Amino acid sequence: MFKNKTLLITGGTGSFGNAVLKRFLDTDIKEIRIFSRDEKKQDDMRKRYNNAKLKFYIGDVRDSRSVEQAMRGVDYVFHAAALKQVPSCEFHPMQAVRTNVLGTENVLEAAIGAGVKRVVCLSTDKAVYPINAMGISKAMMEKVMVAASRNLEGTNTVICGTRYGNVMASRGSVIPLFVDQVFTAKPITVTDPSMTRFMMTLADAVDLVLYAFEHGNNGDIFVQKAPAATVEVLTKAILDLMNRPEHPVHVMGTRHGEKLYEALLSREEMACAQDMGDYYRVPADGRDLNYAKFVEQGEQKLTQTAHGEDYNSHNTQRLDVAGMKQLLLKLDFMHKIARGEHAVAEE
Repeated sequence: MFKNKTLLITGGTGSFGNAVLKRFLDTDIKEIRIFSRDEKKQDDMRKRYNNAKLKFYIGDVRDSRSVEQAMRGVDYVFHAAALKQVPSCEFHPMQAVRTNVLGTENVLEAAIGAGVKRVVCLSTDKAVYPINAMGISKAMMEKVMVAASRNLEGTNTVICGTRYGNVMASRGSVIPLFVDQVFTAKPITVTDPSMTRFMMTLADAVDLVLYAFEHGNNGDIFVQKAPAATVEVLTKAILDLMNRPEHPVHVMGTRHGEKLYEALLSREEMACAQDMGDYYRVPADGRDLNYAKFVEQGEQKLTQTAHGEDYNSHNTQRLDVAGMKQLLLKLDFMHKIARGEHAVAEE
């Protein structure tokens, strides 16, 4: 499907963009456009990959003109640009709105205007039952995506989304932080050892986006079934692989905006989700503005599901220390550390 096609990745200098490049650069894709604000990271990528298929566009999803310019001649879009850090979004919520919500609107409008065939928007588990500004802004991003997908009859554009949890060793994640704290002889700082989080690799994230790309209809949201682990299990697994089982761990307490566990699907979404094997597909709510029939007629399925469960990091497959170590060893830099090398995570 990508043969002789042009792919645009917004926020393409991040962890996800680099993972996509590693997957696609040696294929028969025609061109990959990296759209981001950071000229230094773009220059680093240009030198690192040194590939003629790779094109760089300086711009910001907040600026519709720069998005429109980068979108010309594009076949497919992976929309990964976002403000993702919970603390910074908490202190600057309008910045999260401008990038995650309004920026997404700019990307989708430009894609529709340019006749892009497929757009996949990347979201997060924090958008489900959100309690912090980052999660709320990503939940609104999903609503913008679904709303834009409603009005595409007669066009060739398909807009869908993915939602996933923690990507191990991505920029800003705790695994590189914990490793650095061990190497610098500082205690590992843990908020709550009993917290659970979904665990997936960058390769899993790319697989999910490609699955959505191939199978998505307008307004669909796709979720990959993923294992989870407690922070305590994660910490022990890292220390075991580093051969530092006695390294001190400091429990500092839950930070503002943190949950005990994250959900990938709400109870309401589970009521209509389609089990696709390794993935769940949540189709868009197809109702229109005529709400009368939904007020006058109920749905037994929703009643039954209301007493059920969401899909969260407490009730999914739970990894023990051995299982977590196996997953960590899928990361190149953790594999090197386990061999005794002083490695660092790639961005």
